Amino acid sequence: MNWMLMPYRRYAEFTGRSRRREYWSFVLFYVLVFVVLNALFGTNEITRTPTGFGYGSRLVGGGGVLGGLFALASFIPALALSVRRLHDQDRSGWLLLLGLIPLFGGFALFVLMCLEGTRGPNQYGLDPKNPSNVDIFS
Repeated sequence: MNWMLMPYRRYAEFTGRSRRREYWSFVLFYVLVFVVLNALFGTNEITRTPTGFGYGSRLVGGGGVLGGLFALASFIPALALSVRRLHDQDRSGWLLLLGLIPLFGGFALFVLMCLEGTRGPNQYGLDPKNPSNVDIFS
């Protein structure tokens, strides 16, 4: 749970580096919150579309307000965490703009977020896995 909430403690910290564990734990927490909100306040609907049937789910009533407030409160921590995740790989945070490219951009960012960070210090800070940079068995 500590990893899931760490981005909120580092709210608008765009400097430094973040591990994959921190990033994906936060993504899991974000998805779980919306799953719970959908279970409590959601409505599922099947509609007829010109090509057949469509399935949709949306938050109704207070769930929409709660979901919107949570998404708004999580926007800056998610953005900062994504920048720090790219910094861990010694890449610029401006690469997040790849997400604006339809289809390819989202896939490219997904791949980048899955890659391991650089070992040892880089231009963005110390290695979050080994901040003292001491190799015990070398």
